[in-house]
Amino acid sequence: MNRAELNQFKLPDEPGIYQFKKDGKILYVGKAASLRDRVRSYFAKDLAVTRAPAISQMVKDADSVSHIQTGSVLEALILEANLIKREMPPFNVASKDNKSFNYVVLTKEDFPKVLVIRGRELFQSGSGMKTSHVFGPFPQGIQLQEAMKIIRRIFPFRDAKCTPCVEQLALHPSQVTCKPCFNRQIGLCPGVCTGEMSKTAYAMQMRHIRQLFSGNFQGLKRQLVKEMKAASKNEQFELAEILRRQCAALEHVKDVSLIRTERVSAGGGVRVEAYDIAHTAGVETVGVMTVVDNGEKIKNAYRKFKIQTVTNNDVAALSEVLERRLNHTEWPLPRVFVVDGGKAQLRAAEKILKKAGVFVPVVGVVKNERHQPKGIIGDGRAIQAYERDILLANNESHRFGIAWHRQRRGKIY
Repeated sequence: MNRAELNQFKLPDEPGIYQFKKDGKILYVGKAASLRDRVRSYFAKDLAVTRAPAISQMVKDADSVSHIQTGSVLEALILEANLIKREMPPFNVASKDNKSFNYVVLTKEDFPKVLVIRGRELFQSGSGMKTSHVFGPFPQGIQLQEAMKIIRRIFPFRDAKCTPCVEQLALHPSQVTCKPCFNRQIGLCPGVCTGEMSKTAYAMQMRHIRQLFSGNFQGLKRQLVKEMKAASKNEQFELAEILRRQCAALEHVKDVSLIRTERVSAGGGVRVEAYDIAHTAGVETVGVMTVVDNGEKIKNAYRKFKIQTVTNNDVAALSEVLERRLNHTEWPLPRVFVVDGGKAQLRAAEKILKKAGVFVPVVGVVKNERHQPKGIIGDGRAIQAYERDILLANNESHRFGIAWHRQRRGKIY
């Protein structure tokens, strides 16, 4: 599929989900703050450089694009997760296994907790967690966390830090004060910890959250209106007002934070790779690569390099690491390369990338005497767009490199 063929599909400048298809079969599902801008980004000239090889192949294979417009990015995020779970598109599920995805779970207890959990915790044997409902997978953890903040302001719920007053009474009847948890004080817990909310009322709140994560936004709005009218009829005016506010909030979701993170991650992920060299006076020189994608540490993509060509030369060691990394064409290229150091390291990295014909921005994290970041040099646009991920990846590379170097030195002495 090419840009000319894309022009056949009229995409709105509105939030929603899009689906790349071949012969009617869904290859890939994604969400967007602007369907028009996001889908167009897949046909940029630098696609092969800035995206994973699998994504480039997916675009070539696809013969059509369909979309579903939603009222907000929040709706799009939830619809995306439900479609991935139902359709299992090959280019979605191939990028991560179940253990790497994020899930929203409701625990199985009288006052269920609502938690965001990694698949590796959820599916490991012997975890002991009893769940009543599991929603997901959600590909981007940072966006899910932002969504949970929005949802919790509309439908306050109990988390792992809130202990119901009834449990406190049963366990420690002589010591219970039923003080509100911190989230109750700021309005994010409905008062489970203090006994303000009954089991029946909390069950209704959970029903609303289940409807929302099932993607039934319109059904949820109708349900809230129905419950609001019933509460007014029964002269439960305080409850009716709460339900009215919840319904209004769903109609006018303030998902500015989601739009921001969505645009930062435009193009199916923002992979940032960071490199660091570790040694002690040239002894056991090692290099490492760490990866951050959409604000998350992707630890199964971290790599170790035992330096083979030089000793006590950080710049030359970095050059060796980058050359060896670029030989792995099966690894997706990042949106930005991050090196630990100043101009010498930056120039060395740029030289290696140019020699390999890889045109990806490079930045360097300059440290102070205590090895804390004091500035970032290099490509200004990359720094502005991905500063948080750059610093996270750099911090991880330093930690990872030191840990592996110490492990190797420990084997010598």
